[in-house]
This record gives sequence, structure tokens and C-alpha cells, in this order.
Amino acid sequence: MPHVVTQACCADASCVYACPVNCIHPTPDEPDFLTSEMLYIDPATCVDCGACVSACPVGAIVPGNRIEPAHERYPAINADHYSDAATPAVRFPVDPGLRLPLAPISKPKPMASPGGEPVRVAIVGSGPSAMYAADELLRYPNVSVTIHERLDKPFGLARYGVAPDHLSTRKVMALFDEIARDDRLDILLGSELGRDITLDELQRDNHAVIYAGGAGTDRRLQVPGADLPGVASATEFVGWYNGHPDFADRRFDLSSRRVVIIGNGNVALDVARILATDPQRLAPTSISRTALEALRSSKVEEIVVAARRGPDGAAFTLPELIGLADGGVDVTLDPGALDAVNATAPTDPTAAAKLQLLAELAGRPRRTGPSIRLAFLRSPERFECDAAGMLDGVTFGINRLDSQRGGIEPTGQVETVAAGVVLTSIGYRGVEVPGLPFDPVRGVIPNKQGRVVTSAGPIPGLYVTGWIKRGPSGFIGTNKSDSAETVTRLREDLEAGRLVGPAKKSRRKRLSAH
Repeated sequence: MPHVVTQACCADASCVYACPVNCIHPTPDEPDFLTSEMLYIDPATCVDCGACVSACPVGAIVPGNRIEPAHERYPAINADHYSDAATPAVRFPVDPGLRLPLAPISKPKPMASPGGEPVRVAIVGSGPSAMYAADELLRYPNVSVTIHERLDKPFGLARYGVAPDHLSTRKVMALFDEIARDDRLDILLGSELGRDITLDELQRDNHAVIYAGGAGTDRRLQVPGADLPGVASATEFVGWYNGHPDFADRRFDLSSRRVVIIGNGNVALDVARILATDPQRLAPTSISRTALEALRSSKVEEIVVAARRGPDGAAFTLPELIGLADGGVDVTLDPGALDAVNATAPTDPTAAAKLQLLAELAGRPRRTGPSIRLAFLRSPERFECDAAGMLDGVTFGINRLDSQRGGIEPTGQVETVAAGVVLTSIGYRGVEVPGLPFDPVRGVIPNKQGRVVTSAGPIPGLYVTGWIKRGPSGFIGTNKSDSAETVTRLREDLEAGRLVGPAKKSRRKRLSAH
């Protein structure tokens, strides 16, 4: 019985390297790896050895004969990516009688340094990209790493960005715990760049510095009324229910009937699901106790998830939609919502499966309890306020498909939706770091394959990884290959003599990562 990748897939790709028959795609060497919503196992090639199960850090791979009811859609989803119906861009043709070569596995050579001295690297941040970079560096026995984390707990978005009811995804922290146990890794908690240590000091005391600070803020919605009380970002809400120290004092008024979420990516669906879920189901999770009590007294009956594009342009992934559809909450679509699908748009198996599942949701009878309304072709035009200056709702411009250009265009019609809370979820953005160049358009630190660069060329000894390197794209595990690329460039520079060793030896203080 072939194995199956399920919803919890983090795109770590450890399974790819563990597989002896190359049946898991896309691999990090394939062009669609960074854009794929998950990895897929070819049922015709899988030999049921189970190597991928042991390699997966989030428990996303299971034997086909042990599929739980919540994951019963996934055998077909995996198989469809290898079918003749798949478009060439996503089909991975494999001859069942041929065992292809393994995806390349690089075995580290000793990391040469000037004078043969031990190599020291500092990493700023302790999120997934930082931990994967540390893991890659620690494969070299002569390398030690110090991570500087400004918060009192490590692992960044793996701890504070994953929904508390996504227990499988949160398992990746067990892998990071294992990395943190290495004697050559120090995690200094409460150590903030610019407050507790400077970039100059890090450069002085290390061969190299890797900045892995992520995308630390939200893209702001520039419409009238965006600063009204009651308008906040979904990131703030996520930080609040996950107990992030920066949002511990945040308060959300859940006494109104409706909450509107603008944007329909995975974060938006996470927030909607948390608002609609019975708090008793959330009680055993790691959700903030403050948030849990607020949800217990919530009066919210409807959560509107609004996006400017049509159903075929939805930003959420198929696994996220499946989790919502099969998660026990009521999900509705506006009548005729699926009529707004561009018939000429190319459909791959994933896109087709999304539309099929949306059609299933549209035909379901209503359930009791709070409902989630997926509203498409809605562009926010302004936030409305009442006589007291408080948020009262949001006015949307209604769009339609542009049959000539394949995009959308405004109809001139509007719809005002009453709401006591509006959460914007239109993406993340990197923050400028003192002492490092910054691209204000893309919101990243300019770099070439991880080397920090200016118009004059690379800055020796400075590197980036994660969202601040490539922008807010991919999943937790995507950072594994991203960080490996950065570490490869660091090693090349060190062995070419382009990096200068620490000016002096400083004492290293080891702190617990837990």
C-alpha cells in the first residue's frame, strides 16, 4: 500500500532525500518546489518502505491503509499529480518499472578556515530559517553557532505563527529542539540586535553573520478608515491567540455579530477557523488562556473572508481548504460564487481540486454555530464608522471577471458589510535593519543566493536566509533548502579566503532554548 502525504506537509523535503526510489516530488532541485502547495507521493512508484515516515518532522506521511477520516481526500490528491490529466507544469512522469536516481544529497567536506581555526557563525533570529541554517552549519564538525533571539522563547513563527489546533505542524518544534541540544549551538534568548548587541560586535566576534529575522510586519491596507478602532491585522490576532509577547496586552472585542477578514490566504483561513471553532475543542491546545476566555464569551456568528479575486484565484492552499471543509465548522459561499471562474484559466490538479471542494461546500446544508462565508470578487474601498467614531463595517467594491484580459475589473457596484472587527490579511513585509541594505519595494535585504549585496557588490561575511531573503513565500520546511543555499555560499566564501576570522575570542554563554 503506497504512502500518502497529508495536510500537515511542511515542505521540509527530508522525505525526498530519504526515499530510495525518487517517488516524492517536487524535489528542491525542481523548478516548482518553491511554489508547490505540498509534496506528493507517486503511488505507482512507492515501494512502501516507510523511510519517508521516519524522515518527516511533522508526521504528515502515513500508509495508505491507515488514512484517518480527516485525511481521506489525500490519496487521490497525491495520485492526481502523476496522472495524465495533470498539466505538464505539475505532472511528474515516472516509469513504474524504472527506479530513478535519488535526489542529490550533498555530504559536507570539512569547512576550511584561515589557519585551520574553528569556524564561528552568528545567526540573528531563531525561527525556522535560522534553525535550518544552524542545522546545516552544524553538519561541519569544526563549526559552532550562536543564535541571538530577542524573545524569551525560540522558534519564531513555528511557535507563534502556527494555529494552535494544527498540532501536527507544530511538531516541527521537536526537530528544532533536537537541533538546539547540540553542544556547539548556543541560543541566547532576550538578545536583541541593536539593543543588546550590535552588528559590528557580531562581525568582530564571528567569521560570518546570518540575518534570519523574517518578515516582521504586515502589508498595510491603504483605504480610508484603516486606522479606526476595531481594524487590526490578522498577524496581531494570530500573535494574540498564540501568546506572542508583543501582543499579550492586545484586546479584541468579539461582542459583535460579524468579523470581516480581508484576504483569503492560509492565515486568513486559520483566523476564521479559530473564530468559528467550539472553544472546548481549543482548550487542550497551546492557545493563550486569555484568548480562550475571550472566545468562550464571543458573540460572533459570522466570519466573512473577503478577497478581490474569484475562486480560481484564491490564495489559500488546497490542504488549508480541506482542513477548513473537514474541520467541523460551517462554511458557506455566496450564491453563484462559482460562476465567477475564468473558463480559459489553466487548471492543474490542485486548482481543479480546490474548485471541486468549493462546489461541495456551496452545496452543503447549513450547520449550527458560527459560519464562515467565503466572499469572492470584493475589493475594500473604505471602513465605515458610527457616530462615536468606532468601526461599524466595511464597504466593498464588487468586481467581475475581465473576459478579455483574464483578470478582474470593477463593476461600479458596492456592498457594505456591518462588522465590529475587521482583520486585514494581505501579506507580510520585511523590516529595515540598521546597518544592512534594504529594498523598500520588495521588503527584503538585497542578496544574491544569500550573500548580502549593495550596488558595489557583496558585503563580506553578511548573509540572509528566510523571508527577509526571498520575501514571504513558501512554508516552514521551504526554509530548509533556502538556508542550505545560504550556508553553501558562506562555505564557498570562507574556503576562498574572503572571510576574516574573529578579532578576539569572547566567552560564550549557553542558555536553555526551552
